[in-house]
Amino acid sequence: MTDIDADLVITGSGVAGALLAAELAAPGLRVAILEAGPAIDRQDAVARYWQALVKVPECAYPLDPAADHPVSDDPHHWYRQAGPDLFRSTYLKQAGGTTWHWLGTTLRMLPNDFRMRSLYGRGIDWPIGYDDLEPFYLRAERELGVAGPADFPDGPPRSGAYPMPEIPTSYLDRHVAARLAGSRFRVAATPQARNSVDQDDRPACCGSASCIPVCPVQAKYDATIHLDRATAKGAVLHTETTATHVDLAADGTVAAIRFRRPDGSDGRATGRVFVIAAHAIETPRLLLNSASEAAPRGVANGSDQVGRHLMDHPIQLSWALAAEPVWPYRGPLSTSGIETLADGTFRKDRGAFRIEIGNDGWGWPTGAPVTLAADLARQGLRGAALDAALRDQASRHLRLAALTEQLPDPDSRVTLDETERDIYGVPLPRLAYRVDGYARDAMAAARAAHAEIFGLLGATAVTHSPEAQGAGHIIGTARMGDDPAASVVDADLRSHQHRNLFLLGSAVFPTAGTANPTLTIAALTLRAAAAVRDGLAG
Repeated sequence: MTDIDADLVITGSGVAGALLAAELAAPGLRVAILEAGPAIDRQDAVARYWQALVKVPECAYPLDPAADHPVSDDPHHWYRQAGPDLFRSTYLKQAGGTTWHWLGTTLRMLPNDFRMRSLYGRGIDWPIGYDDLEPFYLRAERELGVAGPADFPDGPPRSGAYPMPEIPTSYLDRHVAARLAGSRFRVAATPQARNSVDQDDRPACCGSASCIPVCPVQAKYDATIHLDRATAKGAVLHTETTATHVDLAADGTVAAIRFRRPDGSDGRATGRVFVIAAHAIETPRLLLNSASEAAPRGVANGSDQVGRHLMDHPIQLSWALAAEPVWPYRGPLSTSGIETLADGTFRKDRGAFRIEIGNDGWGWPTGAPVTLAADLARQGLRGAALDAALRDQASRHLRLAALTEQLPDPDSRVTLDETERDIYGVPLPRLAYRVDGYARDAMAAARAAHAEIFGLLGATAVTHSPEAQGAGHIIGTARMGDDPAASVVDADLRSHQHRNLFLLGSAVFPTAGTANPTLTIAALTLRAAAAVRDGLAG
């Protein structure tokens, strides 16, 4: 047995765990970070990506039974899907977490996203409002290093400027914006945690077009930045250390986190305050697996809310051929979007959505341009004719993705599989998931919007994906709220049941809105840091 003893024990080293560790680590305070996966060498990841035959988001990273996780090209790997719909979003287990392969989009949620029940009679209100979070959004943008536009008319109110100027928009963005001028579709540069200038000993984005799955130069933020800051302050990162069980003391507080390692060793991490920041699948999985006589439903689950309200931003993917060259396949995978459709009284009836404009051509829906060359060859084209057709079509590829709003549903949930376990004996996650009518109606509205946009662009060969795609945004399962009977944590992200336990990450979101969740995760983490600090002082 190889035990760990610290003052603060953090499970998970993604953006929430790493940011909190960097915020609180200080001389005299022992901080331990438990991470199931290994440390990653960036150049090894880049080489693995280039060599991968199937370039899914996980392809740059080793898939090991010792730190297994879902993969995009097989929705039944790791997840045990109970339906009625497949849950398609994934995550990584490694130092820095899923920030290694995220896109980098850092939109804030809108003020009305926090008041869905009050304003639209849907979902539930958050126990905090936008104004409570706004100062922490500003801090989070500085911590992550966000490049954003000086003028962002469709964003929420701000108390300060973005720390860096926007990433230059692409030729494709400017072409689309010009054709949509005067319509209801206003194109705006997307805020993103990616250097637009050299900063923090990291270079500006060089347009490698591989943000997903790996930035080769670390111009894009990933959580290893805050892990390095935390360890420089004295925090200790324990990689390949999988948390398997939360132990409770007689007084109902958390006493320890049990862990196991690939070499067969195991142990307990003891401390005064515990933070679980293990993503919205692994957090409820760990809590549910920690059932005991004192907590028969699992830790923090007296309300039977742990694992419930699983959400994503189901994506309506559409693609077409522009009337003239727009030159995709260059630069960050997306640099602009349309945010004018993310709020309105229509939310009483259907979900909102935002539209991401892709710089990656048909890479996502069809695997182009590699698959395009094969398709043209199958049509009998050879030599100069093949080269001309490839240049013509690839230069005109357009892709839109609408990230739609999904409501919390208690029957969409994470539970433990009854028969299958990982190598440490922990049951695999069983997902019951449904894309509800509210989100499906949003997807229908998104298809109509995409068709209208393609029409304004004079595009042809318009295609709409017939099924929802995963956004990689795993939301809900341990939501925050004022009522302990209907939520898992309070507004400070402290467990209602265990005063020295905090849960961080998108698991705590009561509703999903349409904004990519990472910036809100970071802002909530910075806001919760004061309560964690107070817990350590108490």
